[in-house]
Amino acid sequence: MEIVPKQPTVKAPAELGDVWFDVVAAGQEPSRLRVNVVRFSPGAHTAWHKHAMGQTLHVTDGVGLVQSRGGEVVEMRPGQTIYTPPGEWHWHGAAPESFMTHLAMWEGPGEGNGPETEWGQHLTDAEYPGR
Repeated sequence: MEIVPKQPTVKAPAELGDVWFDVVAAGQEPSRLRVNVVRFSPGAHTAWHKHAMGQTLHVTDGVGLVQSRGGEVVEMRPGQTIYTPPGEWHWHGAAPESFMTHLAMWEGPGEGNGPETEWGQHLTDAEYPGR
């Protein structure tokens, strides 16, 4: 057993808005588990993206939004868990007038099996509700 030292909080790229994350688990081999605590300011959100092995989000605070490509925008609240299957394009972030914090959990695909996350286009104003 080992106590893993806390890593510094990291600011996400400015184009996502005011987003900060703390790495909880970085998946040291043979583990492929990744876990981040992600904090979004009101209106901040990710770009479209997909994960090779899927992703699970668990909201701990605030009100968030999530959408799969072609689907409806879904409101997320504390205590709710959302699963996005492997290869499904989606985005997530805070509602326009609320902060939101979630745990983001996913697995890396293993060496030589491609990227764990593929990033796409940023949302347009028309795609993000409340703009």
